[in-house]
Amino acid sequence: MGSRTLHVDPSNAEQARAWDGEEGAYWAEHAADFDRAVHAYQQPFLEAAHFQRGERVLDIGCGAGLTSRAAARLTAGGPVLGVDLSGPMLRVARREAERQGLDSVRHEQADAQTYPFDEASFDVAISRCGAMFFADPVAAFRNIARALRPGGRLVLLVWQDVSRNEWFRSFVTALAAGRELNAPPPDAPGPFSLSDPDVVRERLVAAGFRTPRLDDFDLPMIFGRTPDDAFAFISGMLTWMVEDLDEAGRARAHAALRADLEAHAAPEGVRYDSAAWVVTTTRP
Repeated sequence: MGSRTLHVDPSNAEQARAWDGEEGAYWAEHAADFDRAVHAYQQPFLEAAHFQRGERVLDIGCGAGLTSRAAARLTAGGPVLGVDLSGPMLRVARREAERQGLDSVRHEQADAQTYPFDEASFDVAISRCGAMFFADPVAAFRNIARALRPGGRLVLLVWQDVSRNEWFRSFVTALAAGRELNAPPPDAPGPFSLSDPDVVRERLVAAGFRTPRLDDFDLPMIFGRTPDDAFAFISGMLTWMVEDLDEAGRARAHAALRADLEAHAAPEGVRYDSAAWVVTTTRP
């Protein structure tokens, strides 16, 4: 598979604009901050994939490529293809793979919902916090299933319900600055679109996978070594929440966020509770 012109399903056009634009540039700049935040989930997520030597791996929503690089090491050089909508993040991923001498890793800018993967060309597909953003999850998972060999494995890390994710509730409450914010529809692309186990099972089975297993993990997230580190990362990540406020309103929201971060400071960093599912299934 050589380099192709990016084709995005119309339903994913808004996501593509965000991830390939300023939002993607921000995440590329702060890739290490996010990797540190979700570090506690990395080992159980990778262990669930049961990588074997030489296996072919597809990394969906690979971002800056940490999971692609881990897969390359765990398969002892098995070929890894990481795909993402974000050009800025992929530039980081390619640079790091080259710097670390991981010749078996390639990255393509692609919409996993429509990308013409070679049929049955992968043994394992993984996605760490990427699958929640599909506009048409069943179509995307069906396309991924087609790319897997019969018996091929799919492993996802997805957030559980917002009620179990203190970090998100805290950040949104602080930056809302007393405003009533409308929650997105539960089936809209976003961090909690695959939080309901019944929805996960329904979508994956409809896409042609076996009924998945969901393992419950309740682990801490660390947002920076200090409140200042965490504030720089989080305030930039959620800048859209304060765009419609005047200067005084933004100052109040940022003060509330900073106070919350300081209240969560711990010896290991700024610590919040979180919960995620590790989802595993196979193509029949």
